[in-house]
Amino acid sequence: MDPEQINEFVVGYLKKKGFSSAAKDLEDFHHQNNGSSLSPIDYHNDPELTKLIRSFSQQEDDPTRYRECYSKLRSWAYNSLDLYKHELLRVMYPVFIHCYMDLVGKGHTQEARAFFNSFRKDHEMVHLRDLQKLEGVLAPSHLEEMEFARSLRKSKVNIKICQYSYDLLLQYLHRTESTLMLGIINEHINFQVYSGQPTSSSDDIEAVTIVGSFQDTANHINQKEIQWGLLEDSLEDRLEKTGGLLSDSEKGQGESKDDADDSKKRSTETGKQGSSIKKLKKDKAGNATAKVARLETSTVPPTPRVKPELALPVMSTDVEQSILEDLRNRVQLSSVAMPSVSFYTFVNTHNGLNCASISHDGSLVAGGFSDSSIKVWDMAKIGQTGSGALQGENDTNDPTIAPNGRRNYTLLLGHSGPVYSATFSPPGDFVLSSSADTTIRLWSTQLNANLVCYKGHNYPVWDVQFSPFGHYFASCSHDRTARIWSMDRIQPLRIMAGHLSDVDCVQWHPNCNYIATGSSDKTVRLWDVQTGECVRIFIGHRSMVLSLAMSPDGRYMSSGDEDGTIMMWDLSTARCITPLMGHNSCVWSLAYSGEGSLLASGSADCTVKLWDVTSSTKSTKAEEKNVSSNRLRSLRTFPTKSTPVHALRFSRRNLLFAAGAISKPAS
Repeated sequence: MDPEQINEFVVGYLKKKGFSSAAKDLEDFHHQNNGSSLSPIDYHNDPELTKLIRSFSQQEDDPTRYRECYSKLRSWAYNSLDLYKHELLRVMYPVFIHCYMDLVGKGHTQEARAFFNSFRKDHEMVHLRDLQKLEGVLAPSHLEEMEFARSLRKSKVNIKICQYSYDLLLQYLHRTESTLMLGIINEHINFQVYSGQPTSSSDDIEAVTIVGSFQDTANHINQKEIQWGLLEDSLEDRLEKTGGLLSDSEKGQGESKDDADDSKKRSTETGKQGSSIKKLKKDKAGNATAKVARLETSTVPPTPRVKPELALPVMSTDVEQSILEDLRNRVQLSSVAMPSVSFYTFVNTHNGLNCASISHDGSLVAGGFSDSSIKVWDMAKIGQTGSGALQGENDTNDPTIAPNGRRNYTLLLGHSGPVYSATFSPPGDFVLSSSADTTIRLWSTQLNANLVCYKGHNYPVWDVQFSPFGHYFASCSHDRTARIWSMDRIQPLRIMAGHLSDVDCVQWHPNCNYIATGSSDKTVRLWDVQTGECVRIFIGHRSMVLSLAMSPDGRYMSSGDEDGTIMMWDLSTARCITPLMGHNSCVWSLAYSGEGSLLASGSADCTVKLWDVTSSTKSTKAEEKNVSSNRLRSLRTFPTKSTPVHALRFSRRNLLFAAGAISKPAS
């Protein structure tokens, strides 16, 4: 076919599609160049034109092109230089899911399934739950009916990529004439190109982010003002005003002087000067540690004070005095002053332990089991029976039965399904539990009886947490809602709805004016308890959020996900300060130390990790632009004997408690 015929066919095609002005411009162009106009043709009946147009349309609708083009792009990306490979591979997942949805949308169901099954293993490690949802998209109607698929189609993905990686990708697409891949990338991906060398794959949590209507909504919500400070006239506030809260350095100096005098006397009397010198050196080291702690805490700005939005319960005098005594004697922790750790290990649970909880003073430990039971151990009584282990299941030869015939734990029965969460009230006189039977139950640790059954959720309740002052509690469920309750009412006071999937964990803010919820939709939300409105949306996790913790001053929040990533957020700006990379499995529990200088994390990888919070929060705004310089420091890792960590708790005196069920190591 000669060039003139091709030009005629192109003009005819443009006219047939209604682009008459473009056709006229093309005719004029050829007239100026060739000195003659194109001869008019019957583009409706011309057989060669019809054949050419049909070949173009068939090529556009050919389902095999998706597999062929994606496979070539995948091979090219995997064979690229290691320096740029991880950035180029970021493009593959959004291209993969949109190829699949395009095939489904065009009615090529079988080809779509074959394409999906051929390449899904490339993305299962990071996007397993998303792929499980997309498996259910089997017809064009599902793309509109399924909320997840609809949001993907309407949103764009932001991908950070260096200039050289971006140029390599464009060169490949143009050289291979991959118009199909180019169209998908152009429609669904926004590239944020930066100069310099590519960052490592784990350095930047914002390397791949989704933008669209949801992101716009989140940005709008995050503009709302929140009051993150501590409550006026709190116990900590009273101690600071009266000067009753001694710093660890002051306590350390006083103790070291007394110890030094005693050691001198002992050395004079007994003549053991060597031991005296060692003692003095140890005391000087303690002073140095205390001074470092004082310097670190002195740079932190004062925490603002806010008024409570809820009517808080009146604290009894005995409980108040006990808490004040603990606060006065709290050990000041820092990067050079580590906490002591007490680990409670459950044995013989036969994989039946679903959750664990530790009271604020560590004297009580509760476990929730798959057989719908709850067991509460009193640590003071365990030593009396001669057994130091927390036994799980009941056997005829149960070693937890003492010689007098009594068990060393309290058995609480009432639920009709697996127990997924348990939590102690601040004084330790009540336990709340939530279950797959959709109910929440309140138990008395003094009467060892069930007091109230709260019904409101329609599906399993994954988590329940007492407020820092007791009386109020929050729950979250498979029904995508979180609810706020009070002990004296059987109906919820507030219902927080907005998550797109299960709400897996809930946590109170220290001032009780907000609760935070983590969800399988990979987001964390902050809710105002008075209005029930969402006031913050935190976006950044790449898997379901399983644990939450609030810093004691109420300014920061940490969240842990299924992949083992922990993120620390600034509540006022809704921005992630830094990601914490170290765990290689689910992070089930998080806890801040009493003064907020350390963060402890417990994971299914059978470790407890301590992170330095103070060094991160000191960074300036200029340093925040460089993610690697603003990363939290992992101070220490405590490995367990094949025991996944279910629960963590810092006592008021800064002793770290942990609990978990020992499991058989994989052979």
